[in-house]
Amino acid sequence: MSLSHVQEHIELIAKHEMEFLAQRTRTERFADSVAAFIGSLQFVCANLVVFAIWILMNTVLPVRHFDPRPFALLQTCVAMEAIFVASFILIRQGRLGRRSDERDHLMLQILLLTEKEVTAVLGMDRKIAEQMGLGREANKEAVRELSKDTSIDAMAQTIKENITDEAKQTVESSE
Repeated sequence: MSLSHVQEHIELIAKHEMEFLAQRTRTERFADSVAAFIGSLQFVCANLVVFAIWILMNTVLPVRHFDPRPFALLQTCVAMEAIFVASFILIRQGRLGRRSDERDHLMLQILLLTEKEVTAVLGMDRKIAEQMGLGREANKEAVRELSKDTSIDAMAQTIKENITDEAKQTVESSE
C-alpha cells in the first residue's frame, strides 16, 4: 500500500472522529471535560491538598474545628464527590460505548463486503486457473470451499450454538 493510500485512510478516520466529536451535545462536551479532569493527576493532587487542609484545620491548626474527628462532614463530601465522579465517568463511558458500537457496525459492514469480494476473486481465479491447465489446483477441496458464498446467518448461529455448548460444559464441569 502506498504512502498516499495510508495517508488517505488516516485522514478518513480522523474525519470520522472529528465528526463524532463535533456531534456531541453541550452536556456531553461538559461531561467529557469533567471526566477528563477527573482522570488527571491534577484532580488527584487537588483532592490530596483539600483533604490535607481539611484534616489539618480540624485537628492541628488553631481555628474553630467545624468537622471534628471522625470527620463526618468530610466523609459526606467525599461520598457526594464519588457519586458525581461515577456519574460523569458513566456518562462518558456510555457515549464511548455507543461510538464503539458504531465502529463495530462499520467494521462488520467492511468485513462482509470484503468476504464477498474475496469470494468473487477466488471464483474468478479458479476459472483462470482451469483455463491455464491448473484445474487440479483450482478444484482442491479447500479452494472450492473458500470460493463459495458464506452464509453469515448460518455462521452466527453456529457460533451461538458452540458458545452455548461450551458454557454448558463449563458449568457442568464446575459443579
